[in-house]
Amino acid sequence: MQQLSSAGAAVSLHIANFKRVITLMPWVKRSLGILSFVLVTAFGLCLHFYLPRHEVVHVTGVEVKRMDADGVISAENPADGPTRDVYFINTVSTDANREVAVYRNEDTGWGFPWYFKFDSADLQAKAQDYSRDANQLAVIRYYGWRFQIFSMFPNITDIKATTSKTEPFPVFVALFFGGLLILVLAIALLVRRKLRARQRPMVPNQ
Repeated sequence: MQQLSSAGAAVSLHIANFKRVITLMPWVKRSLGILSFVLVTAFGLCLHFYLPRHEVVHVTGVEVKRMDADGVISAENPADGPTRDVYFINTVSTDANREVAVYRNEDTGWGFPWYFKFDSADLQAKAQDYSRDANQLAVIRYYGWRFQIFSMFPNITDIKATTSKTEPFPVFVALFFGGLLILVLAIALLVRRKLRARQRPMVPNQ
């Protein structure tokens, strides 16, 4: 009788644990869904920030500003640490709205993001030359975002004179996403094969 009682208690405990797991399943699925959404969104924002983009603009001027870790030094933002001189390029859009945009022109060196840019002084000289002709179009390649509240500027990685208002086709971005898609498909196929291999019934040796 004592053994039957112990077995019954063990079965009851397993049933209670199973019910607890079933109760938690929707919460676990919801949490995993939220986590996946956050990770995918963060990855997408990182790609949008660091991948190169193009704009066709009119260059209106160039300047050099002193900056620290908090942004451009001014009366509202006095220097409170190491400072550096940074090139800036002022532009306006080619459409009727003539939207103003300011770009940072700073070397990336050997570090991340890996644009290996060492010619910021040369780009600044080209931009200054383009600014002398109000009708001159320039196509710029850049990465980053503009946030005024954080004194944050996108960084130009290349600038060239052009005669067309059409932006160039983003070859690198297309190749990057093509390679990323191939990688995701390869991983998905590999995982699918492993799951099928686990679900396949084992045939006993005769």
